[in-house]
Amino acid sequence: MIGDALRSAGLVALASMFLGVVPLALGVVYAIWPSEQRLALMRPLSLATIFAAITGTAVGLINVFAGLGATEATPLPRVALIGLAESLVPVFSGFGCLTVAWLCVTLGMWRRP
Repeated sequence: MIGDALRSAGLVALASMFLGVVPLALGVVYAIWPSEQRLALMRPLSLATIFAAITGTAVGLINVFAGLGATEATPLPRVALIGLAESLVPVFSGFGCLTVAWLCVTLGMWRRP
């Protein structure tokens, strides 16, 4: 099921979902080797992930509403709800990655002298 969703996802949705991996990786690296330079990169990467997650969700909602508006017959509510649920995946993955990334940053800050 997840494989089908990833295969049918567009470029914006995939980019917005996987951009969260970048600050996550940097957070893990910072937890292991804390430095001011790595910490300074976390803020812009976090903002980029937040904006990408919001953009991915907005594009998903646009596609759902455009699909609902383009059908002549009354669409099934089930299909609309599945589309709306899928449009929330970029926010879930982006903020989930940011949560773990900032927990790693917290660990790295705790380890610093």
